[in-house]
Amino acid sequence: MTSEFSKSHALALKYLARRARSVREMTVYLAGKQVSDDVSQEVVSRLLDDGYLDDETFARQFIESRIRSKPKSTYALKYELRQKGVSSAVSEPLLNDYDDETLACRAAASKRGFWRHLDEETRQKKLMNHLRYRGFDHQTCLAAWQYFKHLDAPE
Repeated sequence: MTSEFSKSHALALKYLARRARSVREMTVYLAGKQVSDDVSQEVVSRLLDDGYLDDETFARQFIESRIRSKPKSTYALKYELRQKGVSSAVSEPLLNDYDDETLACRAAASKRGFWRHLDEETRQKKLMNHLRYRGFDHQTCLAAWQYFKHLDAPE
């Protein structure tokens, strides 16, 4: 084991200490630290063998975290994962468990109280824009609007 490998491996472990990373994120990180390609590949290979890097586990954690904190459409989540180097073959089966309408309602729920005092047209416009920004299609946005319009209706 070379000195460069040991230093690079330690850097990689430190990078992983905060949160899980994809293989691509790790490769880009090591390249940014001027680690040679050979050593970088060796470090990534070791991390994969030791179970510290796993794109499927990373994707699962990423999706769960996003849905808890900032719900987005499955399309937007797949795009974000692709940007992080996770293949569609890994992300699609994980995203099949989620329904865009449910995610849209979750994304809109935190804003309901802020918009309650607004007239119906303004509330709808704000909700639709908020959901479109998070990657939901028009039909899904309308379904979420109908759901919240029903909830906010006077009894």
